[in-house]
Amino acid sequence: MNKEEISRGLADFIDNSVSAYHSVDSIEKILKENNFKEYKLSDEIKLKKSDKGYFKFNGSTIIAFNIGSENIEEDGFRIIGSHSDSPTFKIKSNPIIKDGGLVRLNTEVYGGPIFSTWLDKPLSIAGRVTVSSGDILKPKSMLVKIDKDLLTISNLCIHMNREINNGFKYEPQSHLLPILTSDSDEIKEDYLNELLAEELGINKEEILDYDLYLYDRQKASMVGPNEEFISVGRQDNLSMAYTSLMALVDSKAQAVNLYICTDNEEVGSMSYQGADSPTSEQVMQRIALGLNKSEEEYLRSLDNSFMISADMAHALHPAYKDKTDPSNRPELGQGPVIKYSANKSYSSDAYSAAVFKELCKKAGVPVQTFYNKSGSRGGSTIGPISSKYLRIHSVDIGNPLLAMHSIRELGSNMDNYYVYKVFLELFNN
Repeated sequence: MNKEEISRGLADFIDNSVSAYHSVDSIEKILKENNFKEYKLSDEIKLKKSDKGYFKFNGSTIIAFNIGSENIEEDGFRIIGSHSDSPTFKIKSNPIIKDGGLVRLNTEVYGGPIFSTWLDKPLSIAGRVTVSSGDILKPKSMLVKIDKDLLTISNLCIHMNREINNGFKYEPQSHLLPILTSDSDEIKEDYLNELLAEELGINKEEILDYDLYLYDRQKASMVGPNEEFISVGRQDNLSMAYTSLMALVDSKAQAVNLYICTDNEEVGSMSYQGADSPTSEQVMQRIALGLNKSEEEYLRSLDNSFMISADMAHALHPAYKDKTDPSNRPELGQGPVIKYSANKSYSSDAYSAAVFKELCKKAGVPVQTFYNKSGSRGGSTIGPISSKYLRIHSVDIGNPLLAMHSIRELGSNMDNYYVYKVFLELFNN
């Protein structure tokens, strides 16, 4: 793929991936188009060289593989991990709140969004709805995306809050609830279920529960005189999820290539489908068993494996240079970033970073470095979490990004092409 194909493909991918469930649905469609077969851990699994497949977990995590070698004890796994979720607002149960002639929805914060960027914009609802399947332990999940300007979170006018431009603390429970409609006698407590039922073509009585989130209605935009930048939310971390996916499907596997995209990274990964679970490890074990490998051969394979934890990195902002480390300042358009941290909130060390630098060199891609400014607390990734379960050398990398966790983030189209080339290099090695 060339830079333009990566850029346009990523824009479409993010526009369609309005929740973690939709992210995985978008990924699954691309995998199916490239002849990847779905497997379930409850199945008996037999595998051989050239087999391609994937596993889904709770609809919001997906792990795909491409077997280039059955000799895993010598050739190991080539792994790229990312995540499917992004900061937003989650709709609570019993969400209808009537006040002041308006109907608002009761929500809670998911992850760490920049609150102010979500205000005064057209929003809508996406996620999944569960309905009865006839099997109590296995309800049916239905994806829902209401494709209309449905909601908005409205600011208070400046005449009533003269200090807003000097800094204002938004209170999520009172200030950040989205307006849905005008109050009337027709608006009942189950009004949201009525909207969902109409959208899904079912009776509202069939709805058992839901996992619903707000999403931005504005599509991705190419910005700059030469379309240098992409402006859209959820680049953290769908940019990494998409570029690594395309590298997987375009690669000629020499080992076992493994694509991991987990949910709930933005809230700590502590879920059945999150990275802080044995899910990835169990998939790798099932692949080894499917290739008729012993436990010893599987354990040997780990020492010959390598993992890239791919999550976005902080770019130097020219208006806030004092927030950045003085000698490690990633810039937009200058290539992927290796992320380091002495407290191990990133998994990179001299060994794993050296591997990534060599991959970049072979791919003809520049590479940058990032440290938090000393005394400042940064974020973390699935890299250190995955290392709890997988004894595999891991490097934390990501593309530089401005306005991370804003409703609209700013990234570089050149960087997305660069990192795709590096991912392809790993998967072809």
